[in-house]
Formats: sequence, C-alpha cells, structure tokens
Amino acid sequence: MFAKSEKKNIYPCLSWVRTGCAKQTPDKVGLSKDELKKIIEETQEKIAESEILPSEDEDEKEDESENEEEDVASAVRKAEQIAEDKFHKKVGSKRKLEENANNDNDVAARYGLDDDYDNEDFAFEYKHGIGNLTQFASYDEDPYITLKGEDSDEEDFVLQPTDNLLALGRVASDASVLDVHVYNGEMGNLYPHHEYILPTLPLVMEWMDYDIADGEKGNFVAMGTMEPDITIWDLDVVDSLEPVAVLEGCKAKKKKKMKKKETFTGGHTDAVLDLSWNSNVRNVLASASADNTVCLWDLSSGKVVTTLEHHKQQVQCVSWHPVEKQLLLTGSFDQNVAVVDCRSPEDSVKRWKVKGEVERAIWNHFSPFHCLACTDQGMLYCLDTRKDKPLYEVSAHDKACTGLSLSSQIAGLLVTTSDDKSLKVWDILNDKPSMVLNRKLNMDVLHCVEGNPDHPFVFAIGGNTSFKVWDIRESAAVRKHFLGRMPAKLAAECENDQGDLAEESEAMANLNVDDDDEEEEREMEEMMSGDRGKGKKKEQHINLDVEAEEQNKKKKKKKKKKKNNATTS
Repeated sequence: MFAKSEKKNIYPCLSWVRTGCAKQTPDKVGLSKDELKKIIEETQEKIAESEILPSEDEDEKEDESENEEEDVASAVRKAEQIAEDKFHKKVGSKRKLEENANNDNDVAARYGLDDDYDNEDFAFEYKHGIGNLTQFASYDEDPYITLKGEDSDEEDFVLQPTDNLLALGRVASDASVLDVHVYNGEMGNLYPHHEYILPTLPLVMEWMDYDIADGEKGNFVAMGTMEPDITIWDLDVVDSLEPVAVLEGCKAKKKKKMKKKETFTGGHTDAVLDLSWNSNVRNVLASASADNTVCLWDLSSGKVVTTLEHHKQQVQCVSWHPVEKQLLLTGSFDQNVAVVDCRSPEDSVKRWKVKGEVERAIWNHFSPFHCLACTDQGMLYCLDTRKDKPLYEVSAHDKACTGLSLSSQIAGLLVTTSDDKSLKVWDILNDKPSMVLNRKLNMDVLHCVEGNPDHPFVFAIGGNTSFKVWDIRESAAVRKHFLGRMPAKLAAECENDQGDLAEESEAMANLNVDDDDEEEEREMEEMMSGDRGKGKKKEQHINLDVEAEEQNKKKKKKKKKKKNNATTS
C-alpha cells in the first residue's frame, strides 16, 4: 500500500526502528519553570554567540537614527488615525443600537409584551422535561456503554508489539523537525506519533540501542547536520526540547567582531554527512564528514578514539560490516570506495576507483564478501573484498543515484532511488543484475530509501515534496518475480493474487511504467554496455527497428488475406 504524507516538505533522511525496540508507552517530559528558564537562557546565549556585529561608520548611525525617528513619527500618525476611525465607528454603532432599542420597545407596547414574563416563577417538574432522557451521571455508570474510559488518542499513543517506528528528518519552510511515525505492517496503517524541533537542518540519521548514559538498551537516533556536532535523541521521550547528548566537533565559537576563537578537542570540523552504528560493538559509532575524515566514537565516553584520513575529499558514506566488527566501508567525493580494517587503519585499506562521486555504499548482508556502491553519475557497482576490480557495474539511473537499500529477508532484492525522480527494483542474485520495476513516484527528486527490518517488501522513501511507505508487492511484476523467494506466510498471501496480475499490469502500462519485457531488455543491454550517453542515436535505431517490424507484419497480413480470398474464390 501507498502511505503518503500530505504536507509538502523535504525529507533528506529517515530510519526504521524494529518492532519491540520502543517503549509501549513513551515517557512525556514535564519541565519545571526553572528548567524552562535555563533552556531559554542557554538558547539566547547561543544566538548571541553566533551573531556577528558589523562595523558601522558614524554617518551611517546618524542616518539610521533619523530614519528611526521618521518611522516612529509615521507610526504615531497612523495610530492616531486608527483611533479616530474607531471612535467614529463606535459612535455610529451606539446610535444604531439606540434606534433598534426604541423600535423594540414600540413593538412590545403594540403587542402587549411588556409583562414581566421572564421573571415569572414556574413549578417545573423535571420528570416531564429532559430529566427523563438521562439516568446516569457519567458514561462509566451506563451499562449499555461498553467502551468505558477509552480514548482513541490514548490508544494511538500506546504502541503495539507489532508496531514499527519510522524516524524522519523533515525540512519545512519555517523549521526543521524530527518526525516519528508509527507503522503497523499487519494492518497497513501509518500515522504520526510525536515530533522534535531541531536547531539546524538534518542530513543523516542512524538508529541505535545504546544508551550513552549507562550503556543499557534503549531507543535512540544519532543525527548528523550541517554543524560538526552529532546529536542523539531519545525516541522514547515525547515533548523533549533538546537531545539527550551531543558529540561535539571542533568548531569555532563566533564572538563579536570575531576577535577570538575557542575550539574543542576531537570531532569533526565540518558537516556530518553519514553515520553508522556498530551493532556488534554497541558503544562504537562511525561518522563521515565534509572535512575529509571518518571519526570513530566511543559512546561510553563521548570522545573520538580514532580518526581515519584515507580519503582526499569529502566522505559521503560509511557503513560497518554486519558480521566482521572491525571492517568499515567508506565512500568519498574522490571517486574511491574503501574498506578499512580498523584494527590497523593505516596499513589495511583496500580501494576501488569508480566513475563519479560516491553517493551511497552498503554491505550485502546476504553475501559477506560483497558490498554495493552508487555514484552521482547514476552508476551502480558490486565489489568483492577479495578482488581488485568490481564484479559488475550498471548504469542504473540517468542522474545521481541517491539511495540504496537491500530487502531485510529476500536475497537479491535491491531498491535504488535517484535525482531522476524514479525508484527502481532490482534482482542482483548470483551477480546477474536485472531490473524488475521502474516507477515514478511523483515526489520530485528522491533523497533516500530504507527497507523495513521486519517486513521485507516494505520500503520508506524520502523525497523533495513528501515521503512514502510502500509495500512493493502491490506491483504485479515484483510479486511475479520474487514469489519463489518469499517466506511461506508472504507467499500464501500472494497465492490468490494470480487473477489480479493481468489487470494490474494493464493499469501499470497506463501509468507509463516501464514493465514491458522488450523495453526492459533493451534498457539492460544499454546499462551493461555502459553506452547510456548515446541515447539519441539508440532511440533512432530502436524506432527504425520497430517501424520495420510493423511494416513486415502488415505485409504478412496482406499476403494472408490474398491467399484466403484466392482459396474462397
């Protein structure tokens, strides 16, 4: 099913939370006056520190003071005019009220309505009035009302064991927000749960269960922004005004006229572009930055323990190996994908050169030696850590490939997103990539995609105007292609869909979705040959071939008709 946000906002990053990892009843923050005052004062101090007062000449100051006096004088004149207008309106309305009152008195005198009707006493018997319509003081006492004391809002606030959380970084026109939605795969429901106001634009987020306070398990997201800091938010705490922790970078505090600079030790000096939490070593977090470095953080102390400098330009992506806890995958604007053994990072670095700046890089959790990477030129690479050259490269998109996500349970199922506004579903099993589906989502540029950890065909996509949560089994092509690899329960759900495949494929054709076998084969030939740049010539050749085929078909039909006519005669 499609679940789409109504508001038009930018969603640059998102992250799923597994079922059972969040509190069923999240905590609510109740701030005292002193705590609220402290937060306001700290915010004001930060704003004051970030402001730079420009130097001004005396003449400019005098001009500004004169302009201020003129503005004040004009404001006073406008206020006097408004007050005078209001006075005249009040006088006019008062006269109208007096005239209406006189008219009412004349009517009352004419029809004998001057009696003191409103002050008369009546002996009202409630048993003959509305009193017999209700017999209970509250709904709890009424035996016919079975849903007592239950509120739909309270029900939605409490999470079910089968609920996933979806954390979304949202950039609106007036604010940056961390949205938390609830998704129930069994019911196919998606609804907003709570949100946090962010101090700056979100770029990337990573879920983790490590509580930085005591090392216990929890429900957190680490967020990278345009600042060198990394903020950590507790998703189990609602109405929080600030993160539970901040991993500070080496940033300069701006003072008035920039006379002095104060720095902190450790951390990044520029924007944080990607994050990866090590699920095998829970207190370790890796961060990639625009300062050309990768930092390895010890969450128990909140400090950087290792800084990797094996890239020459901005590091765009970073990912820990799902099994080998010491291996780290990185990708950079220097057109290199690298795997680093963090036990000896200076000596153990393996690199692959690719075409274009690396946008995303992920490990294939179905094949521990393989990883995938995509670039700003739309190229998709499969790399084997045991080999020096890529296993294959595919021209996956016409523009930058911005998102990569493998299914959590279906081997070979890969989803990619792109700046060309399309989402594609691939089958990469046995190192033989083939495109299964190409869909325009009407979300403008697509920024990110991530598969649900509990539902293998459900993917969340963030775009330039909205976000969507989509069960891609709704596509007939996807159901047909991956039916043999589905778990028994999911396959049983799709068994009765055979009759709908033809109808859905026709609807897909009406939507101009590239599901025709011949068209996909031609695209795959272009991708594997890497000749995407010769698009116009290829289109001309294809059109000529199609026209020739149609002409041949027409000739054959004419010949058949002539033969039939000859036999009948």
